[in-house]
Amino acid sequence: MKLHEYQGKELFKRVGIPINEGRVVTSPEEAEEAARALGCPVVVKAQVLVGGRGKAGGVRLASTPEEARAYALAILGMNIKGEPVKRVLVAKAEEIAREYYLGITLDRAKRLPVMIFSPSGGMEIEEVARIDPGAIFRFHIHPLEGPHPYQIRNLLLKAGIDRGLQGELASIFSKLYQAFTQYQASLVEINPLALTPAGSFVALDAKFIIDDDALPRLGELASWRDADSESPQERAAREAGLNYVKLDGNIGIIGNGAGLVMATLDLVAALGGRPANFLDIGGGARASQIEKALEIVLSDPQVKGIFLNIFGGITRCDEVARGLVEAWKKLQAQAKLPLVVRLTGTNEEEGRAILLEQGIAPVATMEEGARRIVELVH
Repeated sequence: MKLHEYQGKELFKRVGIPINEGRVVTSPEEAEEAARALGCPVVVKAQVLVGGRGKAGGVRLASTPEEARAYALAILGMNIKGEPVKRVLVAKAEEIAREYYLGITLDRAKRLPVMIFSPSGGMEIEEVARIDPGAIFRFHIHPLEGPHPYQIRNLLLKAGIDRGLQGELASIFSKLYQAFTQYQASLVEINPLALTPAGSFVALDAKFIIDDDALPRLGELASWRDADSESPQERAAREAGLNYVKLDGNIGIIGNGAGLVMATLDLVAALGGRPANFLDIGGGARASQIEKALEIVLSDPQVKGIFLNIFGGITRCDEVARGLVEAWKKLQAQAKLPLVVRLTGTNEEEGRAILLEQGIAPVATMEEGARRIVELVH
């Protein structure tokens, strides 16, 4: 679950990370009132769960309450990368002497959290890595021990941070890790972490992604989800208990198991195709789940063909085939798209026979299936 900036800042505040004061509003009149209460200058920032809002005109500096009202009027209702702006954050503008980047995410190859710091804040960390990889510093964190003071100290020394700033920065490092673990995050990020002329630090932005599986343990945070920011497909998949991620291609991908689906995406892309989604139906999927998965993929107007790739272990191939046949009957008005099916594993022969009876000829291998769907869509 992604959090808006104002929600992430609230969690920062709870663990003691300094933030610039702000108010979330939904109308120009409220923006003007907030600017008067906070004192100008203020920053008016679109609250959306996508990047690039600054380049899209969704972040404006207002020197008067009237300007804040005008900017809020312009920003509210904007569409930024397909997401409408329904609220803005009016936040106290801070003088900035320097900007830093600080974040924690999961290094899946190492199976450990990794702390990432850069003196080149204010731009996306991917861009920093591209143009100046030497400006990124990191260390891995043992999950049972947390970040050790010597790890933080060594990183700050390597990054060339003035000794007079290291104490406060080290404290923010530790508090960010507290937020990462306390709120069960897979990513937490401050960009920029601003150094003021007075020598203090303040988080001017917040990015938070919380593990969905942890939400039942996090009380009120489960209600913070912004369902309006999800695509219809993402919302339907979440409600059905399916793992779905929208991509920008035109080949719908359905599989069972995250690893298999990711391998399918890579193979389709390597053969010149453009995957439209990641959809994992999970182990032991029933016919009803197959039907729901097809409904979700077919509801995306970008999809021009579907590749269903099933390895039957816990999931039975005959159960998948029954779900597919039933779904195809119900969705035949929509299902005039190319469909390629690969079924292998438990009850494979029974599943293939069910499909052949309905005129669906499954392919023998994953490679053959990926190649065929790419050819059919192109």
